[in-house]
This record gives sequence, C-alpha cells and structure tokens, in this order.
Amino acid sequence: MCLLLLAGSSTAWAERADRTRPMTLESDQPCTVNLLKQTSVCSGNVVVSQGTLQIRADKLELRETPEGYQMALATGSAAKPATYRQKRDGADEVVEGQAARIDYDSRAGTLRFEGEAVVRRLRGATLADEIHGREITWDSTAESFNVQGGATTASNPGGR
Repeated sequence: MCLLLLAGSSTAWAERADRTRPMTLESDQPCTVNLLKQTSVCSGNVVVSQGTLQIRADKLELRETPEGYQMALATGSAAKPATYRQKRDGADEVVEGQAARIDYDSRAGTLRFEGEAVVRRLRGATLADEIHGREITWDSTAESFNVQGGATTASNPGGR
C-alpha cells in the first residue's frame, strides 16, 4: 500500500477548512513520485483525501503547480467508475459524482466528469439534485454546472 501526504490549496466549493488540511494519497500498488516534477502516479484502489474531499479511482495522476495548486486525473473502469465526494462550505450539503474520468483543477476551481457522468447534490441524506450526461463540468467559482448530453443512439435518439 502506498500513502503520501501532500500540502496544498483546495477550491472555493469545498469546506473552507479542507484547504488547510494535508492531502493524503493511498493505493494498493506502489506509487511513482517525482519530487522534481511534483507529480505522483498511483494505481490500484486509489483514494485521495483532503478534509471532506475524497476521490476514488483505479488510477490517479496528480501534479502540483509551483503555486501549490493540484491538478488530478482520476480514471475508473466500466465496472467501477472514478468517484468524487465533498461537503459544501456553509451548508449541510454534499456533492458527489462518478464518471469514467474525473479531471480536478484546484487553480481553476473546476471538476470535469467525463463518460457516463452522474453528479448528485445531497442535503443531509436527501437527494436535492441529480445530473446525468456524457460530460459534466462544475465551475465552483460561478457555482454552476455545464452538462453535455450523450451520444445519439437508437435508444437515445435525441442524444439527451
């Protein structure tokens, strides 16, 4: 098992306290860490945690910028998609999502879910919103989602 602690910043949609917490990276397989390039590549039930933020994936590539921001690419499989979960600041709400691929950019304040993406907003244990699409981008600064529909198929002729 691999376990890394990384310092850095988080984004605005997060619980404010998350930004000051260290980032923990765990995996079943050894991670490749390049201190010079500030990159880590891990595979095998990868879990990234920073306060209430949690990303789970089969494989994760993490890069830290010189300014301390994190960029992560989490990939899952058809049977087990990559997942994200985090408490929203100032509310009893949690946002969780899943997709074949999740791009996390703490500098831009965005999360992009690609490939059979689903994002949910929960108030306590109650589902408040659920979004499905081929690609969902969450802009935390604007507090908005951008959703692109699926491919046009016989069962989905409108590509919705």
